[in-house]
Amino acid sequence: MKKKSDKKYGFDTHCIHTGHDVLKTQTITPPIYQSVAYPYESAEYAAKLFRYEIEGFMYGRMDNPTNKMFEERLAAVELTDKALATSSGMSAIFMACIHLLEKGDSFLTSNKVYGGTNKLFTDTLPRLGFNPIFIENPSNIESWSEKITKDAKFLYVETPSNPNLFVGDIPALSKLAHENEIPLMVDNTVASPALQQPVALGADIVIHSATKYLSGNSSSISGVVAGSADYIDDIYERDYRNIGPSISPFNSWLLLLGMETLSLRMKKHSDNTLALAEYLEDHPKVESVLYPGLSNHPQHELAKKQMKGFSGLMSFVTKGGLEDAKNVIDSFELIIHTGHLGTTKTLATHPAFTTHQQLTSEERLAIGIPNTMIRMSVGLEDIDDLIEDMDHALSKIR
Repeated sequence: MKKKSDKKYGFDTHCIHTGHDVLKTQTITPPIYQSVAYPYESAEYAAKLFRYEIEGFMYGRMDNPTNKMFEERLAAVELTDKALATSSGMSAIFMACIHLLEKGDSFLTSNKVYGGTNKLFTDTLPRLGFNPIFIENPSNIESWSEKITKDAKFLYVETPSNPNLFVGDIPALSKLAHENEIPLMVDNTVASPALQQPVALGADIVIHSATKYLSGNSSSISGVVAGSADYIDDIYERDYRNIGPSISPFNSWLLLLGMETLSLRMKKHSDNTLALAEYLEDHPKVESVLYPGLSNHPQHELAKKQMKGFSGLMSFVTKGGLEDAKNVIDSFELIIHTGHLGTTKTLATHPAFTTHQQLTSEERLAIGIPNTMIRMSVGLEDIDDLIEDMDHALSKIR
């Protein structure tokens, strides 16, 4: 923004202006500071900078002016003190979690999480001495309460979840976390802050795969962690500096541009997805549809309370067998088959053999991912064209 002000701005104004001083940079579009190092004005200045006594830029692995613009913008729309951008969504989750854990500590997590998160929690973190506790019925708050131990350091929920669209009760989980004097961490990737602001609902830490809706056009691998100033500063001064999962300035620049249209995109994503979900719900070759915007979704009423829209991710289960689901995937003409979500183009993937293929069939079924599930990331195309393509693909089911 051009100058500091006590005025409170709205969400879209923050998405367009926050973090960028147009008079300071003399540019309407945020500039890219493509530099790995910065000059220090004196020896004393450098010493204070490296002791974190003053603000400034030390080295590209830790900080960058373009990255800072994005971090300030994201923190403003997620209602947190600060944010820290990372090289990917997975690196954001890793940094956010390990910073709260010491060897032997545990944490509680919904079992309905993205496949990469599942493997991080079941493989990597246990090898580092951390103990995740999975909640098999995460919609039941008592299931969480019963599993909390004295060495539990936080609660973790992805809501809505990928790919089974579970919606976690953020206010209830935050109440439980705070009663046990631990934070609640929310992966807000699927909703985006345009549709859901977890901190306003009681959460403490927010995570994004910024690769998805914050970017919006499949151009930037990136992640971000947002939270209190003390929490973010401590990550930045310790683990982030030591491990170095930094985002590139170019990717931060792409995110700054992407966020300018976030609200508009999320409304169209939500409208298109609801229309496609309602079409599939009545289709004779579809077994079931998972989308929080449908009245038969088990957490539909909760989603209405927590979210301003239901986002662009949905899943459906085809009738028939595995080969039928594959035929549907292979028969799309407009819809693109790829393992991604949150972009302008409509995408489809087969979770059992892509994002969650590292799990056994039994493990997938336990978290609600049958072999005939197809996940859709619904884009911004004309809805009639999407329905026509879907109808053509479903006709391949025998």
